[in-house]
Amino acid sequence: MMKLLQGRLHIIHNPRVRFSSFFSASYFQRDDQLYSSFFCTLIHLFLRCRRLTRAVAAFSVMREYKFTPALRAWNNLLYHFNSTGMIDQVMVIYREMILSTVEPNIVSKNIAVHSLCKVGNFVDALDLLRENSRHRLESDGVTYNTVIWGLCKHGYVDFGLALVSEMVKRGVPCDSFTCNTLMKGFFEKGMMENAILVRDMFCSKDIQDGRVLIDDFGFNTMIHGYCRTGKISTALQLMESMLEEGVHADIVTYNTLINAFCEMGDFEGARRLVDKLLESGDSLSREHEKNQSAVAGENPCANAVTYTSLISGYIKNHQIERALSFYNQMIEGGIEPDVVTLSCVLNGLLKIGRLYEAQCVLQEMRKTGMDPNHVTYSSLLDFFFKTCSVDSAFSLQSQMVVRGIIFDVVLFTIFIHGLYKLGKSSEAEDMFHQLLNSNVVPSRITYSAMIDGLCKIGDFERVESVLKQMQEKNVLPDASTYSLVINRYVKKGMLEAATSLMEKMISSDILPTAFTYASLIDGFLKAGKRNVAEALFNDMKARGLHDCKFVLDAFLNYLKKDKKMDEAVALFQDSVLSGLVPDRVNYTSLMDALFKSGKESSALEVAQEVRARDIGFDTTMHNVLLHGLLRADQYDVLSVFGSLKQVGLDPDHATFNTLIDAYCRQGKFNDAIRLLDEMKSHGLKPKPETHNLLAARLCALDQVDKVIDLLSSAPCFPPNAVIHKHVLNAAAKNRHTDNIFLLHNKLVEKGLKLNLEVYNNLINVLCRSKMTRKASSVFEEIREAGFSADTITYNSLIQGYCKTSHIDKAFAMHSQMLSDGISPNIATYNILIRGCAGSGLMDKVDKLLSDMKESGLVPNAVTFDLLVSGHGKIGNIKESMMLYCEMITKGFIPRVSTYNVLISGFAKVGKMKHAMELLYEMQAREVAPNASTYDILITGWCKLSYQESSMKGSYRGEARKLFKEMSDKSFAPCETTINHLCFILAKPGKVTDAKRMLQKLYKKR
Repeated sequence: MMKLLQGRLHIIHNPRVRFSSFFSASYFQRDDQLYSSFFCTLIHLFLRCRRLTRAVAAFSVMREYKFTPALRAWNNLLYHFNSTGMIDQVMVIYREMILSTVEPNIVSKNIAVHSLCKVGNFVDALDLLRENSRHRLESDGVTYNTVIWGLCKHGYVDFGLALVSEMVKRGVPCDSFTCNTLMKGFFEKGMMENAILVRDMFCSKDIQDGRVLIDDFGFNTMIHGYCRTGKISTALQLMESMLEEGVHADIVTYNTLINAFCEMGDFEGARRLVDKLLESGDSLSREHEKNQSAVAGENPCANAVTYTSLISGYIKNHQIERALSFYNQMIEGGIEPDVVTLSCVLNGLLKIGRLYEAQCVLQEMRKTGMDPNHVTYSSLLDFFFKTCSVDSAFSLQSQMVVRGIIFDVVLFTIFIHGLYKLGKSSEAEDMFHQLLNSNVVPSRITYSAMIDGLCKIGDFERVESVLKQMQEKNVLPDASTYSLVINRYVKKGMLEAATSLMEKMISSDILPTAFTYASLIDGFLKAGKRNVAEALFNDMKARGLHDCKFVLDAFLNYLKKDKKMDEAVALFQDSVLSGLVPDRVNYTSLMDALFKSGKESSALEVAQEVRARDIGFDTTMHNVLLHGLLRADQYDVLSVFGSLKQVGLDPDHATFNTLIDAYCRQGKFNDAIRLLDEMKSHGLKPKPETHNLLAARLCALDQVDKVIDLLSSAPCFPPNAVIHKHVLNAAAKNRHTDNIFLLHNKLVEKGLKLNLEVYNNLINVLCRSKMTRKASSVFEEIREAGFSADTITYNSLIQGYCKTSHIDKAFAMHSQMLSDGISPNIATYNILIRGCAGSGLMDKVDKLLSDMKESGLVPNAVTFDLLVSGHGKIGNIKESMMLYCEMITKGFIPRVSTYNVLISGFAKVGKMKHAMELLYEMQAREVAPNASTYDILITGWCKLSYQESSMKGSYRGEARKLFKEMSDKSFAPCETTINHLCFILAKPGKVTDAKRMLQKLYKKR
């Protein structure tokens, strides 16, 4: 026997050595079952220690010597290999069973079917399911339920439902597991109506035989499904209806709803349920004290999961102190935190950068004998990647290996996602290959991390390849995967590709989520295609998806940008009335919009509502409040800043930028500069954006000397291209053109690094100041410095020549640009068209348009504005109107100046009705007329009244009506308009007095 043990030890260290070299056949002639039992024990030990290769080797040796375990031992091996994830070995063992003298039973078959379903091998699983030649292997309800579970798990819910008819034909009874599995599958795909149909199909009271009574798991499945889609009110109603079916809501029911409330940020709703649980727990305790029977199912008590949901929810909403207070309440209530709770607390501490305290929690877990789990390590790894501490992440990986923590798919996924995020794509791909070599099956989230990383580097061809690989590996993309790619397409401006992918998604029977629609709606709104966005929104509602916070935020931001605040507020209120619970981001967007539109009191009412709903302020929301209050210059900067500390929030860079901006507007430059030092006391290093903001504000107030002084006194405040641009623009704006080169040289002396961006700034300012000769000398300097001029350089010079009416030089520069291999862009051609139009050289424009189209460029709104205005100014009304119609057809909206040129063209030839039609049309397209529009129209009607005496009263009536409208909008008429108005407003002989009065009333523009 000692020799046998020695052989065993040798195999542990060297599994490739054959057993026969240690044992003779005489050792195995005594008790077959004894040695079979020994080998099975050895295999189980290897599997528990994750020595998978050695477990396989031990099984091979056992079969080589023809040791045949008993049926129960075979099934235990099948079960253990299956639970370890070694699916191929499961099928090897199953085939060996069939070849041996031990006939598999239905338990053996069910384990084999389960292993095949786990990896999505449904061809073999279905073959095995339908293999019913032997009575002992005839498929039962467990077999069918296992295959249905596998199909639902991999997204093939419809196929799972189809198997039910086969069960009925074969007389295999369906049970609550069948019903619950199918419902869960449809809920996870977002197909709620189908899930309810399944429930009705199995559980309807109209069914005579075989009716399935829905149990607590079924109710919990439905409640979880409704919560996932944001229908919490429906989920609550369902919980209340459970008693009617004789089922009591258990702790899982409560925890599911509490978690859903927390996910939505509705902590008031979550706490109501917790209070109900606590009351239930107190009631149960009193019944125990009275020695009365108490049924746990009827009186569920709050447990570790309940508190963990609240703690996790508060952490996700950045309310760490609230989370910690609930953790303390949990301890005081005698509920022991588990590893998940402590991992949540650790995660919360890491989110606010309190690494030391998080490490203390980790040490405390180890001291109390609680092994940190993969979630704990995942939180630490995630923190290290977010703080760009790659070395720390790899160091933690080494510690995990030493402690025997096996890297699972989640940990590999965090590494892949983190490395991609830090731009280390090759290292991320190496980690993915390491995952495959470790026999770890990539999950949908792993592939999503790969897809996200590839999208970020713009490799969309590889994205398509990964999506195809997912289907080959039976890890089917779900709504989240498709939504991720669609979102990335949208961010890259590839709206057509995004729409096409969503259509493919729908054709694959995968219902887009509200987030999918929100991404597309946001993209089309940002592209100015509101009609498409609204069509998508209507399609979303038609598919049974309710308005969500992402869609609301997209529309709020669009309306905020368009300054349609009344519409934004109405939309917000309608969304709330329809059952949407806005989150902090929605409230932040609304508050920001109200402040920017000057509705300070309404914005403060929103802030009060946030406090009343206990949503809690974060730094971003407080920054919006800070910025809004300080913009009005009615509040003291320090007192407003102090409110941030009172609510326990730490200032960030945006906070200090807002404060610096406020001080600069008030002319308190020394206070603004002092804030740079205070930033450091909060552990924040001033970023270039802060320096740029300070320089911009100083330059806007013609305090260029202060910027130069600041650069001299603060070595940590180095000049950059943005500061250089602000300084030179300030000099040009205040007509200090002689100082442009002087200031440029000073900045170079202070450490400004000369690059193409700096040279382009200088050329641009010189050209705008009509100093094209000096700009040309800088152009030559660029070449001497070893830089190559780009499109921006040439565009600046061409614009400079056009501005000084040197059109020939502008075209010569354009030719040089082409000969140097620099491709013009749409801005280049628009600059040349503007130059030609300004000089009345519209005959050269046709050639420019032809060249533009040959270059693959398409005229944009600016191009059409220039063409319409150019032809209008030279009296070519017919061509102007043709171009205007083409412009409208292509979806472009003309500027007010373009409309003014067209209106002026008709007014000059006395076609005032046509001019008025254009006024109505521009108003219909939400282009607001300006003072010039009214000047043109009033003058036109007045001139027409001089020419046609029969219609004099009518025409002057039109002029008076327009003048009233103009006055209501607080526009001041120009001198010419005043002269004409005197004749139509004054009594006979009082024209001079009327003119004097009007000139006094309206200051000369």
